[in-house]
Amino acid sequence: MIEIKHLRTLQALRSSGSLAAAAAVLHQTQSALSHQFSDLEQRLGFRLFIRKSQPLRFTPQGEILLQLAAQVLPQIQQALQDCHEPQQSTLRIAIECHSCIQWLTPALEHFHKLWPQVEMDFKSGVTFDPQPALQQSELDIVLTSDILPRSDLHYSPMFDYEVRLVLAADHPLAGKARISPEDLARETLLIYPVQRQRLDVWRHFLQPAGISPSLKSVDNTLLLIQMVAARMGIAALPHWVVESFERQNLVVTRTLGEGLWSRLYAAVRDGEQRQPVIEAFIRSARQHACDHLPFVRNAERPSADAPTGKPESLLRQ
Repeated sequence: MIEIKHLRTLQALRSSGSLAAAAAVLHQTQSALSHQFSDLEQRLGFRLFIRKSQPLRFTPQGEILLQLAAQVLPQIQQALQDCHEPQQSTLRIAIECHSCIQWLTPALEHFHKLWPQVEMDFKSGVTFDPQPALQQSELDIVLTSDILPRSDLHYSPMFDYEVRLVLAADHPLAGKARISPEDLARETLLIYPVQRQRLDVWRHFLQPAGISPSLKSVDNTLLLIQMVAARMGIAALPHWVVESFERQNLVVTRTLGEGLWSRLYAAVRDGEQRQPVIEAFIRSARQHACDHLPFVRNAERPSADAPTGKPESLLRQ
């Protein structure tokens, strides 16, 4: 029977006025277009236009189908456009790290300016385990460092960032440009209340060197920074957490070894990564972070100095 392409061809024939001109518009040969119409007319059982007429004239049946094309084709175009418009009114986001909120808040504000019709809701916490909630459709996006195997989740790389040692401005180690594991042997490392095996500074810096400093849990970022500034301990954090404090000369940051890099992912349910709102949020948040955060690089672009030989996991902070 008649198909959408036939309705579009009829409209092209009406607007161009001849088979030759319609064929040029549709990027077909005149012979192929003529054959298409002949085949269609044979299946329909009536003629659509009068051949060799000047100007070209449509039959009454052809006029009926042209009216149908005028009604149906705009509806199809609108439906296709609607399919690409956001269907979500709320984006439920969770973060598995304390310190992500420092960069995420301005990223959310930036996204809201681009997509004001989308409301955003997010939660975080050390005891909250959001990836199972994502699997159960209670969340839409989880910012995480942990890739769960066989989870039916899709992990989009957000960015790589450097985990830096945070010290009081007058700490003896502040005079060193690069910190070795041995430098931390007698220090107290302030950490968020997570298992030490989940800390990149432990797994990829201290443990391989056989160094085991004292660990002290602190569940509040501001308190942790204040304790560092008071020389009650040191910390290993992304630079965005301490940037404002470093500008005030309350703390300083130093490179751990040759540089300890970690990667942040946006986890979504597999198959939903191309949904317009989700795709737009990931792209917007990634670009905003890469444009505004120091010691960060886009995880989508290969880098000559990218870290090698380390699992793509993050310090969950």
